Amino acid sequence: MSWEAEIAELRRREDMARRMGGADKIKRQHDGGKLTVRERIDQMLDAGSFHEIGAIAGRAVYDASGQLQDFSPTNFVFGRGRVDNRPVVVGGDDFTVRGGAADAAIWQKQVMAEQMALELRIPMIRLVDGTGGGGSVKSLEMEGRTYVPLLPGWEHAVANLSTVPVVALALGSVAGLGAARTVTSHFSVMVEGISQMFIAGPPVVARTGVEMTKEELGGSDIHARAGAIDMAVASEAEAFAAAKRFLSYLPQSVHELPARIAPQDNPNRREDRLLSAIPRDRRRVYKTRDILDAVLDEGSFFEMGRLYGRSAITGLARLDGWPVAVLAGDPYHYGGGWTADASHKIVRFIDLAETFHLPVVHFVDIPGFLIGPEAEQSGTIRHGARALTAVYQASVPWCSVILRKAFGVAGAGHSNHTRLRYRYAWPSGDWGSLPLEGGIEAAYRAELEKSDDPAALLKDIEDRLNKVRSPFRTAEAFLVEEIIDPRDTRPLLCEFANLAAPLRQTGFSTFGYRP
Repeated sequence: MSWEAEIAELRRREDMARRMGGADKIKRQHDGGKLTVRERIDQMLDAGSFHEIGAIAGRAVYDASGQLQDFSPTNFVFGRGRVDNRPVVVGGDDFTVRGGAADAAIWQKQVMAEQMALELRIPMIRLVDGTGGGGSVKSLEMEGRTYVPLLPGWEHAVANLSTVPVVALALGSVAGLGAARTVTSHFSVMVEGISQMFIAGPPVVARTGVEMTKEELGGSDIHARAGAIDMAVASEAEAFAAAKRFLSYLPQSVHELPARIAPQDNPNRREDRLLSAIPRDRRRVYKTRDILDAVLDEGSFFEMGRLYGRSAITGLARLDGWPVAVLAGDPYHYGGGWTADASHKIVRFIDLAETFHLPVVHFVDIPGFLIGPEAEQSGTIRHGARALTAVYQASVPWCSVILRKAFGVAGAGHSNHTRLRYRYAWPSGDWGSLPLEGGIEAAYRAELEKSDDPAALLKDIEDRLNKVRSPFRTAEAFLVEEIIDPRDTRPLLCEFANLAAPLRQTGFSTFGYRP
């Protein structure tokens, strides 16, 4: 009177599901340089930790007597597992079954994956490799009808953005809903050469008269530079490693705090190279990332969005073991000026910090908003004002280190002046409403026009104003609180991280995260 026969049937069906799309389709996946969905899950998760849900969901074929003859599994595999011994939900498209299209997916599985992450308050990892939409137009004839578009479960995907970390890895050619699932995340990755992403693929675009290859239309470099994704990597293994590292800085949900690791670096380390990190010649650039490497916990800086909005550097790091969000200016691009793209990048990054309770450390070098016709045509002032709003809406602990420039309205965005001004300035600090360079001729035009020797007068004016621009003059009036030896930056920031730790609060932010 046992149920051994039914258990044997269950195992037979599970074995049939693990065949995925069959040996030929699996070979085609491997020949294309791609792993199967089950191989990806195995590499993404801790060994042996995957608990699959809905494994035997799919399309069955029965004979006249009701006996199972064949079985094609759904092309979406999901369940629970662990990453670095922390529970997560993982869901992946199986491209070997109808190219990952939703008409073979049983959409309820994708919905449950998102709902599970939301209600269990654990991170969501999406392994995207398909369109995720309605599949081929042949499905319309098969169904005998069409439909008004809807997005089942999208309410959970939206809620997850404000509740749990969401990672999306595009691991093939993804289009339509698949592309939307990729970018509706906190961290997205594409793999060079094997990943492409489109609103609609080349065959559809060709109907508009534009012939392009998949790589030309939606390759990883295009989307990394456009800001649609956060990172492009060379292999699937690197994509999994990047996802794990991103999650290591974040809590399981907004109802927890980001965890400290055992400090790996001396909090009182002082780097002599910082004394000469900023050139005395204000026209010369410097490498901000070298400064970050010198003051953050060694090897901890994880940069995101490097190829987009390049005048702003964003990434996660640690200070004395505490995770922090790092924002910095890069003078190699527009002198560090905030462009429309950089402003978008800053808004999204501050929202990430606010959502997951990460203190912000801002290394400031902002000569202002980008100026000129390009800036006006891209609506820089509106996008820049959104970035300023994000700075002023942020409630997480915030520390600014003024490395060099802080000018104009954008420069005022180095921190929210109504909060405690927890900031330090290097002796290289240079600030005001307008840089002297380019402003002297306008301000002293009348005197210069009347002068018998305008060049000599201009030099005299510059010398006088250069004395006034000294950061020590600002400090005398307590308009900047502390000018510090650059070598003291790390010890002071580690102190900030320790002071900020008990100030962090769990729960939802006052506004939801938008992708």
